[in-house]
Amino acid sequence: MFEFFFTQTTNSWEETVYVPTPAGYLLLGVLLALAVGLLFFFLKRKEKRLTALQITFCALSMALATVLSTLKFFSLPFGGSITLLSMLFVCLPGYWYGARVGITAGVAYGLLQFVLEPVFYSLPQMLIDYPLAFGALGLCGLLSRKKHGLPLGYLVGVLGRFVFAVLSGVLFFAAYAPEGMPVLLYSVAYNGSYLGLEAAITLVILLLPPVGAAMDHVKTLARRTPA
Repeated sequence: MFEFFFTQTTNSWEETVYVPTPAGYLLLGVLLALAVGLLFFFLKRKEKRLTALQITFCALSMALATVLSTLKFFSLPFGGSITLLSMLFVCLPGYWYGARVGITAGVAYGLLQFVLEPVFYSLPQMLIDYPLAFGALGLCGLLSRKKHGLPLGYLVGVLGRFVFAVLSGVLFFAAYAPEGMPVLLYSVAYNGSYLGLEAAITLVILLLPPVGAAMDHVKTLARRTPA
């Protein structure tokens, strides 16, 4: 069954990897549609109907995150990069509407990132590095109602993604650790380098008073109820 959806090939380092077959692309499309459907479900109001405003804000946030993910200041050789605030925009649905919406939006974004570059080493590795790691950014929503909820929630979300990135490094990329270096330490250092730097840059920007005020205003608009 697995071979029906994914086929084996080699990458530029002569490593065995998998890419989707036409049926695999169809499966990924279905999974992405299901994730988006769940996102819409969680955006329902008490009257059990969607608001176009909420859908629009989430769609715009995911679209901006996807565009910004291509603007990379630096890319590491074995995966991972410092982008222009892309993780912030993945976190925003959670900040606006809570953790359930945020996690679902993050999972959908992770699947979209995989669809854009669908190469993986194993199914567990793909699940950890894409839907689970990016879904963890939605944990930002746990602090959506707190004072300074966005910068604090953003830290929580990035920490969640960091945990999954480190786990992936230990389970699937231990061979890349320098000889004599503990695998866990290598994974923490490797993944912390790009995630930590992007988080630090983003937090500096978020803590600027005009930016904080603008983000609060956008949240007010995002949570506005129709007349």
